[in-house]
Amino acid sequence: MKTIKGPYFVAAALTMMLAVMLAACGTTSVPFMGPRLPDLTSYLLMRTDAGARAPTPASVDDAADVLAGFDVIFIGEAHEHPGSHLAEMSLLRAIYTRARNLTLSMEQFERDVQPVVDDYLADKIGEAPFMRNARAWGNYSTSYRPLVEFAKEHKLPVVAANAPEKIVRCVGKEGEAFFARLKPEQRAWAAATLNLQDGPYKDKFMGFAGGDAGHGGEETTDKPGDKPAPRKPPSETAIRSFAAQVTRDDTMAESIAQHLQKNPGRKVVHIDGSFHSESFLGTVERLKLRMPNLKIAVVNPEFAEDPLHPKVAPDDAKTGTFVLLLRELPEFYANEQEMRDAIKRQLEARAKTTCEL
Repeated sequence: MKTIKGPYFVAAALTMMLAVMLAACGTTSVPFMGPRLPDLTSYLLMRTDAGARAPTPASVDDAADVLAGFDVIFIGEAHEHPGSHLAEMSLLRAIYTRARNLTLSMEQFERDVQPVVDDYLADKIGEAPFMRNARAWGNYSTSYRPLVEFAKEHKLPVVAANAPEKIVRCVGKEGEAFFARLKPEQRAWAAATLNLQDGPYKDKFMGFAGGDAGHGGEETTDKPGDKPAPRKPPSETAIRSFAAQVTRDDTMAESIAQHLQKNPGRKVVHIDGSFHSESFLGTVERLKLRMPNLKIAVVNPEFAEDPLHPKVAPDDAKTGTFVLLLRELPEFYANEQEMRDAIKRQLEARAKTTCEL
């Protein structure tokens, strides 16, 4: 479920009044019946304080007033969703007006290209070589250029926070053992410590990655009504896949922590795919392990089931300080065969990865 921004403030104000009245009566979940999500560029911001309050509609300025008080603000995105990208740009701009000591941190750039990012921000290279040598994502021009250009214009640091994709893929193929084969300068491109312990994030990843015994995501029953059998242990493939995922999470967390330790007093806005920060898990919990005293906020996107009558479900309210309601993207695949073909192509491409750097 997600937030929208636009010419709907009168309805939002009325809805806010209704939310306050219902909250006073002890209501735990408040349907949001105000602004709609008319198209894919629309979004709705709802303040939830991770489920501590009834969902309350908020303008971008309202949200920025709150978020500027945090040390690190994670803005989770639905990759390639126009509404999600518009929201993160609007929030970055508004937060900056309230906190000029701001740093932009991004999943979309990897540690080894930090010198390229710095050269572009310093006008030492043009955008074409920057995009090529920094391995900019395919949707950089439409989705991330506004963020980087805003940072460049206002002389804000940009942290290339992620681990290189090749390292992540090789950890997925070989597990943690891959790190032992890296040269010292290459090893520094990923977090020094990975947090692979059991917990809610690992459970979530295993369930997401699999849904079958091969990935450790399935509970089995003999027949309807039977008590679920114990979940089968995750496969070696699933364990290595989780190590690859955590390589991203811990590297981004370490990158943010290192920047804050070198630059006391700065605030960080970090952009990542929502899985990395939803419900304060993933990169967020790993940052907390490194810097326990940080005050961290999360803006988490959710798809509204009914875009004409969007609301925040109780479980969704727990996923962030603010929930960003979005209209759902088109179905990626029309049928199961299309999905299988796509997965097959991905697996074939990954199998061709050579783990020599």
